[in-house]
Amino acid sequence: MSLDWIYWGISWILLSWHSIWDAIGVPEDTVLGTNWAWILAIFFLVVTVRVILFPVFVKQIKSQRAMQALQPQVKALQEKHKGDRETLQKEMMELYRKEKANPLMGCLPMFLQIPVFLGLFHVLRRLNPNKGENAKTLYGWTADQFDSASVAKLFTAPIASKFGSSSQELTDMGANGTTVKVIAGILVLIMIATTYLTSRQMILKTGWAEDPQQRMIQRLMLYGIPASLLVSGAIFPIGVIIYWVTNNLFTLGQQQWVLRKYPPPVMTGKNGKPMPGPAARKAASTKPAIASRGKGDKDKPENKPAVDGKALAPRPGAKPVNPKKGRPAKRQG
Repeated sequence: MSLDWIYWGISWILLSWHSIWDAIGVPEDTVLGTNWAWILAIFFLVVTVRVILFPVFVKQIKSQRAMQALQPQVKALQEKHKGDRETLQKEMMELYRKEKANPLMGCLPMFLQIPVFLGLFHVLRRLNPNKGENAKTLYGWTADQFDSASVAKLFTAPIASKFGSSSQELTDMGANGTTVKVIAGILVLIMIATTYLTSRQMILKTGWAEDPQQRMIQRLMLYGIPASLLVSGAIFPIGVIIYWVTNNLFTLGQQQWVLRKYPPPVMTGKNGKPMPGPAARKAASTKPAIASRGKGDKDKPENKPAVDGKALAPRPGAKPVNPKKGRPAKRQG
């Protein structure tokens, strides 16, 4: 299957934003070692894609909320059909259909962004000032736009270069290998950190899933994907990493807004009372078992030690105690 339509679409958005910044007057030459018109074009490529996908993102949150609200019913079905996997799957699918909850909706926005990522990866990987005229004008580019993008830099590191660029590639782009590795390495670390934070933000707000399979997916999203970027980040062009970091920062802000607008549902326990959220549960688990007593609590009868009646009884063989003995004699009038 040809992906040319993706390359054309990404190129059109990227070139359109570059033309806008060029028309506004953003300098084409480097400022602080950076060609800001191309950096801003990549940044607003993210904005364009996220605005287009925003309705899908809201549907994802609503679907996740519906899935959370159904957890007690899902657990009841699992207990009811324990050992009968086929019946359990049918009952769960019927429950999801009836309540309009889609388990796959949680991954849809990410899947829809994969073609954009692949398209930008392909477009930026092609940038090389030594390419022929026909190669430069693919996907709607002009030769001047291609040459400009080929030498575009972020703090003197070309956006088409990567941590693992060969010596020949660096020579063709007129880049310093050490500078490229430092800039690319810093960006990869930021990419890993922001990817972890986006997953952590969602899990902290919604809580860990009760279902073991969903919990495993959450752990994969939280730890597996950031860890994989440590290796794969070496083959990403700097321009692609800029896109990824910008996308993560946009996601952090968008999730914060959506999670406030669509807060997690209140879960109820077996007694019908609301269960505390993740933060409240954590605080409750660390709360001391014995509450501190007030100032006057020691005088209350319930806080006084119980008196054992046997302790007050005289010992066997002891002489009886005369309570009158030892009292002062009464004066005779």
